[in-house]
Amino acid sequence: MRNEGGRRDATRTREEILAVATAAFADTGFSGTAVDDIAERTRTTKRMIYYYFGGKERLYLAVLERAYRGIRDAEQSLDVGGLDPVQAVRRLAELTYDHHLAHGDFVRLVMIENVHRGVFIEKLDALRELNRPALGLLEQLLERGREAGVFRTDLDALDVHLLISAYCVFQVANRHTFGFLFGVDLGDPARRDHLRAQIGDVVVSWLTAATG
Repeated sequence: MRNEGGRRDATRTREEILAVATAAFADTGFSGTAVDDIAERTRTTKRMIYYYFGGKERLYLAVLERAYRGIRDAEQSLDVGGLDPVQAVRRLAELTYDHHLAHGDFVRLVMIENVHRGVFIEKLDALRELNRPALGLLEQLLERGREAGVFRTDLDALDVHLLISAYCVFQVANRHTFGFLFGVDLGDPARRDHLRAQIGDVVVSWLTAATG
């Protein structure tokens, strides 16, 4: 029992460090974040962080992997087996919108990683395998729609994934600049139902549009 308790404590400590590190790296980036700062915000020490993760870079990589795993897990937990293809694709788009809005740190981490030209994410080969199910699920839904004669045949899963991601990332990444320029708060709870429905409408309309 003592060992089980120890494992639970270790898991809890590791998750606490990752949660705090996620917020820190999303706020100040890799170079602007010190392990000492993360240690001060947790119930651990710098030495303990190094014990669990081996250094700042490996901690950052663990944060990146955890962030991407979050959206992929959310997609895979989506039960659309009983929905028709149009409803299923709409539901996936809405789930992506909700996840990005609820996990702004994920979007900011992606932005920071692109500022660094992907230098860190390239060290995470496992993420490519982790992201395959995202396109796999979409491809299954598109194939069902094609077989039912409701989806156009000239678009693939990557096309749809790109459209959904671009819209949902914009809600977080450009919230402040867009808000200043146009006097609107993209994070306003009163607008969320409208914005969530909008991405569903766009994707469904695009997929069901007749082609010449």
